[in-house]
Amino acid sequence: MKKVLVIDIGGSHVKLMISREEKRKFESGPKLTPKQATKAIAKAVEGWDFEAIVVGFPSVVRKGKIVKDPKHLGPGWVDWNPSDSLGKPTRIINDAALQALGSYHGGGRMLFLGLGTGLGSTLIWDNNLLPLELGDLPYPGVDKIEDRIGTDGIDQMGRKAWQREVAEIVAQLKLSFVADYVVLGGGNAKQINELPKGVELGHNRNAFPGGCRLWEIDPRTRQPKWRVID
Repeated sequence: MKKVLVIDIGGSHVKLMISREEKRKFESGPKLTPKQATKAIAKAVEGWDFEAIVVGFPSVVRKGKIVKDPKHLGPGWVDWNPSDSLGKPTRIINDAALQALGSYHGGGRMLFLGLGTGLGSTLIWDNNLLPLELGDLPYPGVDKIEDRIGTDGIDQMGRKAWQREVAEIVAQLKLSFVADYVVLGGGNAKQINELPKGVELGHNRNAFPGGCRLWEIDPRTRQPKWRVID
């Protein structure tokens, strides 16, 4: 097993982990560019020993490459790759997919929903990982579903009404994706007082085991254990 550096890039902070306990972070925000992030990452990992990198990125990633600038960071992220400066093999994946992979404990088909500024989403079954973009689905009364289930929804409806809305949306998505269970992650998941049946609470720290799993090799085939469908 490789010793993996996991970089979880968010709208307010960039978190770096080489274990569940060893973590560092720095502020991000709407002006953060890839050049600034690369410099800050190189400084933040000084003294750490690692063999490979996994980046969880808050936008669309296809075949290991960023294809769309995120909504809550600065411009210029398309095709950015930190391995150019850190000199280690790197895999980049959507940030919700990274946390989902670390949250999966078998048991059939899992739908992961990241409740944060927007809505992150991923479906996992067997050894298949399918990043989704459910946040862009149209939704009655707002432009898209993440406007209701994300942070804006809390601000507009209040916490209790938002919780009811989340419960209804989660139940419908669980049914639509024929999921055996749903994991709610992201910063706002902790604001859910009562979890519906078949729904579990995730944690941001699951990004680290997710990054380690992404480098796992199937001993029978000598190929990556997890198949990212993108």
